[in-house]
Amino acid sequence: MIDLIKKGMLAAVGAAVVTKEQAEGLLNEFVDKGKITAGEAQEMASKIADSGKAEFEKAKKQINARIDEMLQGGVIVTRVEIEALEKRVAALEKAAKKAD
Repeated sequence: MIDLIKKGMLAAVGAAVVTKEQAEGLLNEFVDKGKITAGEAQEMASKIADSGKAEFEKAKKQINARIDEMLQGGVIVTRVEIEALEKRVAALEKAAKKAD
């Protein structure tokens, strides 16, 4: 469940990241119109892609930190914790039956 949440959040963030190829495609329109040179377009595309990657990594770290906080703060219960509680309940039920 936690992994699913992480993957969903990261996918949403990843969708906003522009690849170098996408940036180059858009910037080539400016090259075709003579507004910038091909070299400038490549440089800009690299900067845009690097910036997008950096933002993605930053968001990824923030998401992971927030999920860890939620897990440690008891907001989200893990499968392992549920299974441990189920075992304790079963042991208590068994002990209660013996006491009767």
